[in-house]
Amino acid sequence: MKIASKDNPVRLGWLREQGLRMDAAPYLSGAFEARKLLERLPVHKDRLGELTAGHDGGIFNGPKFSRVYVTDPDQAVPFLGSTDMMEADFTRLPLLSRSKVAAKFPYLEIAPGMSLISCSGTVGRMAYVRRDMAGIWSSQHVMKVQPNPGQVPSGYLNTFLRSRFGVPIIASQAYGAIIQHIEPHHISGLPVPRFDSALEEEIHDLVEVAAMLRTEFQKGMVGATEDLFKTAGLEDLIDLRWHDQPRDVGFAQRGLSRTTLRALNYQPRAQRILERLRDETECVTLGDVCKGGQLSRGLRFTRVDGAPDPAYSYQLVGQRQGFWLRPEGRWISKAKTSREVLAKDETILIASQGTLGENEVFCRPIFATGAWLSYAYSEHFLRIVSGNSDIPGAYLFAFLRSEAMFRVLRSMSTGGKQQDIHESLRAQIPVPVLTAPDRERIAETIRAAYRKRDEADKKEDRALELLEQAVLAHSAG
Repeated sequence: MKIASKDNPVRLGWLREQGLRMDAAPYLSGAFEARKLLERLPVHKDRLGELTAGHDGGIFNGPKFSRVYVTDPDQAVPFLGSTDMMEADFTRLPLLSRSKVAAKFPYLEIAPGMSLISCSGTVGRMAYVRRDMAGIWSSQHVMKVQPNPGQVPSGYLNTFLRSRFGVPIIASQAYGAIIQHIEPHHISGLPVPRFDSALEEEIHDLVEVAAMLRTEFQKGMVGATEDLFKTAGLEDLIDLRWHDQPRDVGFAQRGLSRTTLRALNYQPRAQRILERLRDETECVTLGDVCKGGQLSRGLRFTRVDGAPDPAYSYQLVGQRQGFWLRPEGRWISKAKTSREVLAKDETILIASQGTLGENEVFCRPIFATGAWLSYAYSEHFLRIVSGNSDIPGAYLFAFLRSEAMFRVLRSMSTGGKQQDIHESLRAQIPVPVLTAPDRERIAETIRAAYRKRDEADKKEDRALELLEQAVLAHSAG
């Protein structure tokens, strides 16, 4: 149950402003509290629309348009939706035909320094555009806020928008019954407090360093996977071009066993990948690697909601949110939950229930290390823990995150509407065994990438802390 803060209770004036509306929702969203606090703040405030520049004044989303998806990266632009912008790994974005969007909607290409706001569905989610995101186009469900560099540092503006003062006010502007929306004019009047330039630049620098670290995180993951396949002599599996290969129709399969009779499990394109691995590299099966470790689904458990406090609760991460930069899962009581819901260091968690949609997370892996060891993970993840100290989890992750292994895992699907990964087939996956120095180099690249990701989170948290301290200090004074 949500209650008003004793330090800032609902006031009679608030009720009058809402026409004496007596239901609790408008007053407990945080929007009224944030707006009133900003009004009392004895510092100069600019309207958001005064701090932006660019297309349509610098705050815009876009029109609805026909989306033509393609598979050839040379003829396409990566496409970002309101959920995709939360992702940690942008190498899997869907591709739109360049000829259909680039000339017609050039302003939908996002630029470094922009703040992205989800403006349809779940309103108010935020993302900051890094330099390596240039060249990505966004949907009409993503509102772009392009700061005027002569008026405000982009990192400072982003920090205010995603703070507990900005998000509630933005979200409170949503309209609609089933699907919520906001439009640019709804937030153009948002009051942005201005502090001395040194503080704003300090906050901006923290956000920019975090963005740089996230770029290096992305490069590290991709680089480790490419390093592994190149060292194994399988460079052609890096850029797989799966959809350019002949479709798997009309093939015959001999030597069937009781393991499976499903045609998808004998998919020729996936079988060719497995044959390359077995024939051209020294391999050990995934089942053998995980002896003494784990190769099974997570624990099923009763979920008892708890307070959003790490001292008493775990934050639960599900399949979709596991791939985000910052998960937004519910909090569950530690007292009512087994510690088996946590993950050991360097556990690989593969989304193991879902459907075969091209952009679904089913069969995609995430890596648990560092700060992510404090989260609880749902039973829908396949947990892979190496039981062989010579093949560390970080090395396994570099292998399993590849497009080639994604396709192999998809070919091992079993089940009806909700697919799973066949228990026997997944244990037979061949894992290349490179030299010990090669394995350690690749594993350390992954570990370094995830350390940078954790450091980026700390920088962004510090930026928010500085902003909130400044706002509260001036409001108290």
